[in-house]
Amino acid sequence: MTPSRTYSRPFIALIIVLIICFFGNISLGSVQIPFQDVFNSLIGNSDHESWQYIIQNYRLPKAFTAILVGSGLGISGLLMQTLFRNPLAGPFVLGISSGASLGVALVILGSGLFGGVLASVLISKWTVVIAASVGSFLVLLAVMIVSSRVRDTMAILIIGLMFGSITAAVVSVLSYFSSAEQLQQYIFWGFGSLGNLSWNELLIFFVIYCFGILMTITSIKALNTFLLGENYAKSLGLNIKQSRFIIIIATSLLAGTITAFAGPIAFIGLAIPHMTRQIFNTSNHKILLPAVFLFGAIVMLICDSIAQLPTSDYTLPINAITSLIGAPVVIWLLVRQRKMIF
Repeated sequence: MTPSRTYSRPFIALIIVLIICFFGNISLGSVQIPFQDVFNSLIGNSDHESWQYIIQNYRLPKAFTAILVGSGLGISGLLMQTLFRNPLAGPFVLGISSGASLGVALVILGSGLFGGVLASVLISKWTVVIAASVGSFLVLLAVMIVSSRVRDTMAILIIGLMFGSITAAVVSVLSYFSSAEQLQQYIFWGFGSLGNLSWNELLIFFVIYCFGILMTITSIKALNTFLLGENYAKSLGLNIKQSRFIIIIATSLLAGTITAFAGPIAFIGLAIPHMTRQIFNTSNHKILLPAVFLFGAIVMLICDSIAQLPTSDYTLPINAITSLIGAPVVIWLLVRQRKMIF
């Protein structure tokens, strides 16, 4: 593996780009705010109270959310691609996103069963977050129980996909018996959103995110060993089941929390690791993890800036932007390289 000092320049470049994208993101929006006033609002010294409120209570939390979402999904995708040694694996292959969608569907699409008044009480921001979290956790728990009886790692991948199919079927049945208003509300949640979190909600998001990152850092040695195959990992004395369990839990904490707070964000988890490998041609996770963190945060900030449609009152679905921008880039990279670096 190449020494980390070789990659000092790309890391410095990515950090500079991240800072530029961060300030660019909080400078853009439906309300035009001069950059000097943006800076003054950040330090609480703005002459315009409305501008300061927009910056500190809307754009700043949204920018931090974009960083957490982009980096978290990118790292989750890297963990899954390494664990399953499959370049098409993403953070949601274990059915985490499907479980979250089922939880939200039961709240939104099934709320009509409880009557109009009770339904309005049930459907709130925190109710949706809790439902998504519980749904993703229950699916993960079911996958872990079933996977404990199998030894093959690829079997876990297939089990996750099957649970995803089951939850999708239940959501389809609920959708069939739901009203147009309920369907619209569920579809809007499925679009994904970065701008709905307050500072208190962002703090809870950040704490859970940190637990996932800490578990990932402790698994760096195991991740590098998994690249050599499970048989070789066993010969090195690696506890396969324990390491696999920690990696899956770390992925679930990151991807599940992101889905609960921001909705199911497409493309990022699958593509960011591949895009990062084009710059950092290494398999060493000591280098890949921080690189994916920076690259995922940058891409998410750019996608969010475009989705805001600066100077316009409209905001495009973040899922549409991540797919429209990211998918052609990955296709171009793969055609250019003629193979997938993995």
